[in-house]
Amino acid sequence: MDVDVEPKINFSHKEIRVLLLHEFRLGHKTTEAANNMCSTMGQSLVSTRSAQRWFNHFKNEDLELDNLPRSGRPMELNMDLLKPLIEKDPLLTLRCLAEQLECSHTTVEKHLNELGKT
Repeated sequence: MDVDVEPKINFSHKEIRVLLLHEFRLGHKTTEAANNMCSTMGQSLVSTRSAQRWFNHFKNEDLELDNLPRSGRPMELNMDLLKPLIEKDPLLTLRCLAEQLECSHTTVEKHLNELGKT
């Protein structure tokens, strides 16, 4: 019994946006574009809502396909700033450290785990 198994291809966000731009330039509607891409590249490649959002960018002549910087707290922090803080007061909470370093508490937690701290 032969079964057709397509290998899973991992596309970057930028590659998916290039495919959406191609569909847009072909004059396809968003639902048609999402269906075309999912039927040929994988069922969960892009949602109709994502296609709509990107088609709106393209209609407004916004052809930037890279991720733009977002507002909010940075995801990375300088370990040289974190180490002295925890050495000075090892009882500081994650949220207190996050406030001082101007980042999220989950970012602090991730970096503390890398340092072997709990």
